[in-house]
Amino acid sequence: MASCLKSHKIYQYDTMTQIKRTAYITLLVILAAFGTESKASDTTPSYSFLNIPASAQVYGLGGINVSNISDDINSIDQNPALMGTEFEKQLGISYMRYVAGSNFAGVTYGNGINDRSAWGVAARYFGYGSMKETDAAGNVTGNFSPLDFLMSGTYSHDINDRWRGGITLKMIYSGYADYTAFAVATDLGVNYYDADRDLSFSVVVANLGGQVKRFTDNYERLPIDIRVGWSQSFGTVPIRFSINAWNLTKWHLPYYETGDGSTDQQPELKDGFMSNLFRHLIFSANYVPSEKFFVSLAYNYKTRTDMSTYSRSILSGFSLGAGIRVKAFGVGLGFAQPHKGATTFMVNFTTNFNDLIN
Repeated sequence: MASCLKSHKIYQYDTMTQIKRTAYITLLVILAAFGTESKASDTTPSYSFLNIPASAQVYGLGGINVSNISDDINSIDQNPALMGTEFEKQLGISYMRYVAGSNFAGVTYGNGINDRSAWGVAARYFGYGSMKETDAAGNVTGNFSPLDFLMSGTYSHDINDRWRGGITLKMIYSGYADYTAFAVATDLGVNYYDADRDLSFSVVVANLGGQVKRFTDNYERLPIDIRVGWSQSFGTVPIRFSINAWNLTKWHLPYYETGDGSTDQQPELKDGFMSNLFRHLIFSANYVPSEKFFVSLAYNYKTRTDMSTYSRSILSGFSLGAGIRVKAFGVGLGFAQPHKGATTFMVNFTTNFNDLIN
């Protein structure tokens, strides 16, 4: 598991002031995120594609994981503080076949600046297939292919041997027929990693920003979110367990349980304490017997309950992932079936140019 662990450096200087400053700034950002969410709570969030991961391993870990320590450069979209000098000259490419003919693709590259800092850049494309375009009377006038495109830059810095902070700036373009929009967003993250205990803890404020150019006169807000993650293995067992909490800017996440689909059964509203609690949590396990192989399994209760129909797949809410590394190349696969008609696959490739040269 050596190459999957962060190579934080140990520095001989007093870092308490920096840690306090980082904690203070993080608290201010979290409070700002809560304020932004409450002001926009009467609108429906758009840009939900920002929650789709770029890493097949993360997809196999439930789709959201801000604390998993990995050697996959694609995973830095989850938390900019996961970026580091261990990703020096690493390239990642990802592709996902999503539902209803949608296809997503991305490329990520990272490099070190010095012993304590690193940077990364990424581009991601989200295409939704061909759709019919109609006029106000419903007459078909042609076809169009809606798309979203994202470019991002990430910077991270090791505060000391265990703490790391990072920031990602994202520029987002959307084109739907004759309508276009442009948005800017920022992710802020901190990560604590104890290599002796293989313990990782992260806090991320994701998608803090807004639209610069709107589709119409209506403002569509970004899915601003606060995410907290814990990952850890125990003893010599090569399994890293994770619990990630997301959608933390709001407590109530109600849904309707439709039952067995019989005509005399009315949908039942679920908004109790335990229901809301578990719809905020993602549970996962990552089996890493060596630095060259992994298998991941996760359960996302929100995904399962969002697909709360009598015909949903038995696999709804579950996701699987696996990966292998051979010399300088790595391949990862992710799979989920949230609904019987919605089987999704993700594949990504990584390579390190230093390993290629050597």
